[in-house]
Amino acid sequence: MNEANSYPLVSVIINNYNYGRFLPEAIDSVLAQTYPNIEVIVVDDGSTDGSPEVIARYQNKIIPVLKKNGGQASAFNAGFKASRGEIICMLDADDIFIPEKVTKIVNIFHQFPDIGWCFHRLRFVDAKTGEYIKLSRESGTRQCDFRAQLRNDGRLSFYSPATSGLCFGRSLLQQILPMPEVIRITSDNYLKIAAAALSKGYFLDEQLALLRLHGNNNYTEKPNKQHLVSKVAILTAYNLRNEWPFLAKYTNKLFSRGLGIIWRTGKLEADLQQ
Repeated sequence: MNEANSYPLVSVIINNYNYGRFLPEAIDSVLAQTYPNIEVIVVDDGSTDGSPEVIARYQNKIIPVLKKNGGQASAFNAGFKASRGEIICMLDADDIFIPEKVTKIVNIFHQFPDIGWCFHRLRFVDAKTGEYIKLSRESGTRQCDFRAQLRNDGRLSFYSPATSGLCFGRSLLQQILPMPEVIRITSDNYLKIAAAALSKGYFLDEQLALLRLHGNNNYTEKPNKQHLVSKVAILTAYNLRNEWPFLAKYTNKLFSRGLGIIWRTGKLEADLQQ
């Protein structure tokens, strides 16, 4: 086996918006990986804090993508466009990878060459103290194939982790991105559902990243988030069905769930009217 096959290039896309105080630890956790062939792409989505200055300090150690604010979907699109890796790992700027993460992910893709995605478990910790809070919900290391289930039954019996637990083969991600940028937050839902619909995958029950909980997390663990849940569900369902009509059974259920929340809460935002 030649070196290129042994150590394929892995792109780690860090998406950041006003998380300058967390960003150095996120970047450092990628630079400290045990895997030897990584490019670090930091997408700053128009931050108004000190994030650009933090990014500038890393000079040629990272690939900076500085853009106007457009939301998480636009950051995913911009990061992927700037990437070259055969494997793509996502990282929220307020989270961190453990040092062995990329090595373990590459090993899974090498062991199972027919998969398009590999997701793994996350460890939730307090951002200030580092104290353990809980683990992400899905468990049990295994190969996964949900394509028939999604198409025929319109269901997905799998709790995918948040952004920092998502890794994709480039050929699969090319089928998904660019994604609709109207999905400004929790855009990872679109990626996860599309990946499960288009390809076999793998779930690794190892805590390869720390999801750091703090007061400014946009979505994770946010109280009273029903209006956000409804908005994300409706936009995700609508755009998934537009792109892949065979997902209609699943997206109809997802759309109905979002609409039901709106009926209960009475909150219908202007951009959802149509």
